[in-house]
Amino acid sequence: MSRSVSLAAYMALAGRGLREGYDPGPDRPEGPVIWAHAARGRSLPALAELGERLIAQRPGLSMVITASEGIRPLPRLKPGLIWAPAPPENTEAITRFLSHWRPSVGLWTNGHLRPALITHAGKAQIPMILVDAEEDAFDELRWRWLPSMGRSVTASFHALLTASENAARRLRRLGVDPQRISITGPMLEGGAALPCDMGERESLARELGTRPVWLAARIQPDELETVTRAHRQANRYAHRLLLIIVPDDEEQGPAMATQLRREGWRLGVWSEGDVLREDTQILLADTWGEMGLWYRLSPISFMGSSLTPGHGGRNPFEPAALGSAILYGPNVSRYLDSYSRLAQAMGARIVRDAETLSAAVSRLTAPDQAAAMAHAAWTVATEGAEVTDRVLDLVQDLLDQRKET
Repeated sequence: MSRSVSLAAYMALAGRGLREGYDPGPDRPEGPVIWAHAARGRSLPALAELGERLIAQRPGLSMVITASEGIRPLPRLKPGLIWAPAPPENTEAITRFLSHWRPSVGLWTNGHLRPALITHAGKAQIPMILVDAEEDAFDELRWRWLPSMGRSVTASFHALLTASENAARRLRRLGVDPQRISITGPMLEGGAALPCDMGERESLARELGTRPVWLAARIQPDELETVTRAHRQANRYAHRLLLIIVPDDEEQGPAMATQLRREGWRLGVWSEGDVLREDTQILLADTWGEMGLWYRLSPISFMGSSLTPGHGGRNPFEPAALGSAILYGPNVSRYLDSYSRLAQAMGARIVRDAETLSAAVSRLTAPDQAAAMAHAAWTVATEGAEVTDRVLDLVQDLLDQRKET
């Protein structure tokens, strides 16, 4: 079967009428748009991080993120990152998607290639990069029985970056020129350090002096009681221990403040301008956008939205990049791979209730314990930096070339 026949037959099927309507998503912003597709959910955090770095370096840029069916979006995408539904393998739907977003560059992660979508992107002269290609992502029967279609589809990629030698070998068997393949290892989420006002950080650090501090970050209302019970128990071993609580939603702050006062805590509320006093037991940091400050002040970070089901956890690489030891609950489905990497490296520890949380905090108030765990977390956070930098450079070069033409 010739190269053109197998793909032509597939494209003919994709050209049949669209039975259901397809909406390509929200309005397109002004400026260039990068399109990033996650074939597997675990790629989403790394793609989001890549998008944040690109947007920081090129103001006015946006990234639209699509994913395979069944993958849920990340919570609270940063400005400039847009979630949109991927079109089905149908010519009409694909045309709507590409005409709506008009991407300047496309990124495709893992594999599980969609021939019609990728072929139409190539016809639209959108330079595509295959990132983090994995061996098992090319096991579908169509690649085994129709290798000519594999050669045609992979020809649409400007560069192909693989997670392993086995993945590179699989691409070579599909007919990809070895000169276009780079074995980079996996693109892993790391952690760009969140910013903060360093003057404010230094001022608060002076006020705290030698007081031990721990942080409960992105806490849900139904986790608050567990966190405060753990703090009460830990205070028996470190009586000057300060707890900083950051609600997952700043609008939950007033209700949390009411509950904490009702429980009798000596409370400071950040949004009300309260200052830290020697006898302050809990600081409620109920303003948005200052996580970089709290992670820097706290050698121990318990990542909330993880004790009770339904919230999916929060990004552990935020504290890891800023030198904080990490504790987390069992419900971290959105970031399971990230927490697993950190736990395997002894950079994070799971807790399940007030007792295990209190015991972990008490142990980590010893500076050497927290420092060892934080260093392990930081090491993991920097592992994927080289691959991300490589992809960043490729995208920047392609954007520059499009600007020149």
